[in-house]
Amino acid sequence: MDMENATPLGDGSGQLPDPATSATAVVDARGTVTGWSAGAQRMLGYPYEDVVGRPAARLLGCNADVTADSSAVLEGRSGTTLLRHQDGHDMEAELHAYASLDRDGNAQWLILATPSHPQREEATTEEAFAQCLLPVMIYDTELRALRGSVGAARELGLTEDQMRGRRVTDILPPHICNTVEEGMSRVFDTGEPERFHVHGRPRRGARERFWAVTVSPLRNSAGLVRAVQLIALDVSEQHWARERLVLLNDVSTQVGSTLDVTRTAQEMADVAVGRLADFISVDLLDSLFSGGEPSPSAEGSVALRRAAQQSVLSGIPESVIRPGEVDYYPESSPPARCLVTGRSSLHHTLDEAIENWQTDDPRRAAKVRALGMHSIMVIPLCARGITLGVAVLVRHRRRESFDEDDLLLAEEIAARAAVAVDNARRFTREQTTALALQRSLLPQRAAAQEAVEVAYRYLPARSRAGLGGDWFDVIPLSGARVALVVGDVVGHGLRASATMGRLRTAVRTLADVDLPPEELLVHLDDLVTHLGAEEESTATDPELEIGTDLVATCLYLVYDPVSRRCTVAGAGHPPPAVVTPDGTAEFVDLPVGPPLGVGGLPFEAVEWELPRGSLLVLYTDGLIEVPEHDLGSGMALLRQRLQRPVRSLEATCDDLIQTLLPARPSDDVALLVARTRALDTGQVATWDLPSDPAAVAGARDKVSRRLADWGLQEVAFTAELVVSELVTNAIRYGALPIQLRLIRDTALICEVSDGSSTAPHMRRARMFDEGGRGLLLVAQFAERWGTRHRAGGKSIWAEISIQNERP
Repeated sequence: MDMENATPLGDGSGQLPDPATSATAVVDARGTVTGWSAGAQRMLGYPYEDVVGRPAARLLGCNADVTADSSAVLEGRSGTTLLRHQDGHDMEAELHAYASLDRDGNAQWLILATPSHPQREEATTEEAFAQCLLPVMIYDTELRALRGSVGAARELGLTEDQMRGRRVTDILPPHICNTVEEGMSRVFDTGEPERFHVHGRPRRGARERFWAVTVSPLRNSAGLVRAVQLIALDVSEQHWARERLVLLNDVSTQVGSTLDVTRTAQEMADVAVGRLADFISVDLLDSLFSGGEPSPSAEGSVALRRAAQQSVLSGIPESVIRPGEVDYYPESSPPARCLVTGRSSLHHTLDEAIENWQTDDPRRAAKVRALGMHSIMVIPLCARGITLGVAVLVRHRRRESFDEDDLLLAEEIAARAAVAVDNARRFTREQTTALALQRSLLPQRAAAQEAVEVAYRYLPARSRAGLGGDWFDVIPLSGARVALVVGDVVGHGLRASATMGRLRTAVRTLADVDLPPEELLVHLDDLVTHLGAEEESTATDPELEIGTDLVATCLYLVYDPVSRRCTVAGAGHPPPAVVTPDGTAEFVDLPVGPPLGVGGLPFEAVEWELPRGSLLVLYTDGLIEVPEHDLGSGMALLRQRLQRPVRSLEATCDDLIQTLLPARPSDDVALLVARTRALDTGQVATWDLPSDPAAVAGARDKVSRRLADWGLQEVAFTAELVVSELVTNAIRYGALPIQLRLIRDTALICEVSDGSSTAPHMRRARMFDEGGRGLLLVAQFAERWGTRHRAGGKSIWAEISIQNERP
């Protein structure tokens, strides 16, 4: 079909503008100029950069009706209007609009403008089409080429004569041909424009290109589609720019998903291989893997540990070492220079630097030759002004070599990955420090006592949140009793670990005072409140400001093997589980107290009697509240596991950890399991005493006989002395009822109780004082001694070592 018969939309004249004097431009639906030809520049004087991206209306003359004229053009009507020349004068021109769609399916127009003349010669239309720099083709109903612009000839490497009469299948690769011919066929069938994208190499040896193709119907005066017009806009640069943005976005979202140095480096290699390079290796300074500061590079060969590598080929045949191994780079090699200077470099394998590297490293040189590596980029991983390592990117399957745009892209990827790697390193350092601190604050082994048999586990969190503040403790108390404690400081990191240590110390101190569980939690709550206020008053540095309130939970349980009574109170903590000897597992119906740090609210305790051999299970919420199930489901699973046949305490701990927790728990877990014991009645002796000084001698006699029955004559003297002083003190300063109790456990425990709540204290007696030396003697002869307050009075107790008694 000849261009002389082509008709612009809305124009029935059948005549086209004179190509010798015409100008072409592309305008989108918003009236913005997106294309500008050399002819347009010659006609109006505006260079390309002054027009593209700006409103087309600014090109209309001062006396033109801007709204009417621009609307007419954008609605596909042709007409005469005034255009403004760059030098300021107006010129009359004839405008013709050809509708098409851009790559996103939005409407656009190809505008042809020619100066108004009394007469136009048809020969100018031929010249305008032939000299059009845009790839434009016209095909007949048999899909054979009728015309081709100079832009099409340049892209395809053929003259117009060589293209005429040939189908697309005779010129382009099959995958492009099928898409184009199917699109043209649909236009002939429907009469509607088609828009699509194709990519490939237009001719042998050319680089892969991307085009946005628009196929439009060309109708005669009767409205019949006689031919189709194909316009191909090269959008390769836009495509590659978009691909780079997508790759950078993927790096941002996929690299650094964990706070593990090795995993972060591997994520960088996985994202970039196949999209930017055929092989990638990431080598880091060795100190980074333990969280240490990067060491400055020394002279000579550089040792780097392989953190990650990836390839488009199975088995990664390009690599000469495996991940985790150390690679040594010669001082003059590009990676060594990159690490020292912190600057990236782009190489071909024939470059002198690469050839020298191959000479110094024969194994790597053999890989280069065998795989046909031809282009290499060496990129530093820099974060916060420090070079952490080097990434090497190689191409051998892709024919195109790396260019400067690829180098800039690789540097951006490496910069983002380096920040993630450094964050992982800093997290590793903090986690290592916090874990060391936490382990130093936790019990290294359970305290010696005979009230319960214990087993325990502590698992630190393995998430980016860091270590938490979970803790547990086993505290021997007076009267052969024992306190079991678990707690959890809300939050993660060094602050939580340090606070945990302070609370554990406070609990031990308060336990030594022998406070009831609910009263101990009141004092602990006051302490947490004071600590929170102290942190707020000292947090003057904005970077170190505490972002959350100091809150903790705690469960404090006391078990008495003499009475087999158990007393427990909780502060916002999950209740303990109890497994009786018959295998029944239940959670203690414990009033839910407020967490520590809330302040002003009371705590309640629950007391009950336990059968000998019962299991007490104390835990933190990290054991039962995991992503796989909520708190209620976790407690149900815990109860189910505890009802299984009784095994050793160690096996019970292992079973609970393995079945209730994921492979990488997101929160700390503290677990304490205790099997109760009971003292036989033969191990306890109790006597009620009158408030009479003469009863002291009788008390000594009772103690002596009972120790003889127990075979403890070797401590009789010490025990009689301690009992004599304690009973005398109770008779003199206490109140009825007075009771003496002996307990034979790992130590001999002497207790004297009376009805007075006044606590005794030691004092230094003067030389001629007749009294005041009793408690001083008790302190000298006993291993430990103290006062325990109880309802209706107090008990003064002393422990005497059975094996290492004092003479």
